[in-house]
Amino acid sequence: MIEIDGAEGEGGGQVVRNACALSIVTGEPVRITNVRARRSKPGLMRQHVTAIEVACAISDASCEGLMVGSSEVTFRPDRVRPGAYRFSVGTAGSTGLVLQTVLMPLLLADGPSRLVLEGGTHNMLAPPFEFVERCFLPIIRRMGGQVEARLTRHGFYPRGGGRIEVDIAPGPLRPIECLTRGEALGVLACALFAGLPMSIAEREIAIVRKAFDWSERECFMRELPVDQGPGNILLLEAHFEHVTEIVSGFAQLGVTAERVAKTAVGRMRGYLACEALAATVIERFTGRRTRFEQQVGGAHAVTIA
Repeated sequence: MIEIDGAEGEGGGQVVRNACALSIVTGEPVRITNVRARRSKPGLMRQHVTAIEVACAISDASCEGLMVGSSEVTFRPDRVRPGAYRFSVGTAGSTGLVLQTVLMPLLLADGPSRLVLEGGTHNMLAPPFEFVERCFLPIIRRMGGQVEARLTRHGFYPRGGGRIEVDIAPGPLRPIECLTRGEALGVLACALFAGLPMSIAEREIAIVRKAFDWSERECFMRELPVDQGPGNILLLEAHFEHVTEIVSGFAQLGVTAERVAKTAVGRMRGYLACEALAATVIERFTGRRTRFEQQVGGAHAVTIA
């Protein structure tokens, strides 16, 4: 059995998600101790429990210690079972992070699958749906995986209630090289809001246009049905020949629209100024070494040997 100290590395939920996914793919059982030890509230939260429940369902796995607050989990997978699955996080916990846990095992299964995941789609501590759809999944498709994701209802923190649908068609995966972003193709700014005054989105867009001199055509607002709120997120997108990046700023109680926009602007400036493209857990399961080499300009090349 592989032993993982959940306090290593980033010390958060990503250790749990990666470990369960790799356990299913390799067939190796895993015990994770000190789960989320570096977080302000250690142990499993609801979204982590749901992610492991989905992992258990698709692989007939057994799991000890599967409860909210647990600091130790033992996961024993069986064979992956493709099919139709529906799960609810039950809170605004991220549907995208639950998807992360089971996507790769289902891509390597012997038949297609369909997932319906309900919960948060736009959370402060997780990539929004647009990142999953436009940044992450295109890379998976370049590797040979056929995945389509749809957002049918937005779920903002803290209310949740969102819904995504994902169709997965397995196929042989191949390694890819992604060393440069390539030519810049375009930018977009979108202020999503629901159950809040339009003036909030207008102020956010004004900050973006002033910061980047983006055109009116490149900056827009989208009002969602009031019952999907209250919520607001500012999404800034940079589209390149080989990759797309989306950064965001989330509205919070007591935080001004200007501050939300400046947070997103700062993140986008950092990305545009750097040529980098954004593992020890992987090494434990695969036995393959991950090497990071600094390049000219501050970027790092990542090689798995």
